[in-house]
Amino acid sequence: MAQKNRFEIRDITRIAVFAAIIAVLGIPAAIPAFGGAVPITAQTLGVMLAGAVLGSWRGAAAVAVFEVLVFIGLPLLSGGRGGAGVFAGPTGGYLIGWILGAFVIGAIVRGNIRKPSWWRIALGSFVGGVLVVYAIGIPVLSLVTKLPLGQAALSNVVFLPGDIIKVIVTTLITLALYRAYPAAFGRKPAVTAKASVSAR
Repeated sequence: MAQKNRFEIRDITRIAVFAAIIAVLGIPAAIPAFGGAVPITAQTLGVMLAGAVLGSWRGAAAVAVFEVLVFIGLPLLSGGRGGAGVFAGPTGGYLIGWILGAFVIGAIVRGNIRKPSWWRIALGSFVGGVLVVYAIGIPVLSLVTKLPLGQAALSNVVFLPGDIIKVIVTTLITLALYRAYPAAFGRKPAVTAKASVSAR
């Protein structure tokens, strides 16, 4: 029972850490795009990392925690934005897409495999962190700005180069983190198990 509680606390800690990482990535100034309605930020990188490292449910939970803090008014989005209003604005769909995107990234990257591979990380980050986010963000952008869906979709081309760079960075960081600190992925190092057997 004590071991179960310890794992739950560890998971909550990891979720909180990645929620904080997403917030910190909002410190650099946003680059205005699409007339300033939807800025280019580094925070999508945090979403990709949360899904790749924590897996589906914990990754989505980290993003959800971050967005709850934004919803209640903390200015954690890039450019110092916060409050319920941002979810009803042009960026609202993208913020919702972050949660589902992190879940999809975790499902592709982690699944039931023990060690994440570079191609799974890259594929998951692109599908979840780009395609899923766009699939939700673009229709909401079209609805809020009253632009035709095709024009709203075309406006997102400006985000693609930066998002591809984030996919590459996510892949490199995730692989490096797994090699250096596998416990971040919720896995015990193999040495621990061997040491336990030797002690008997």
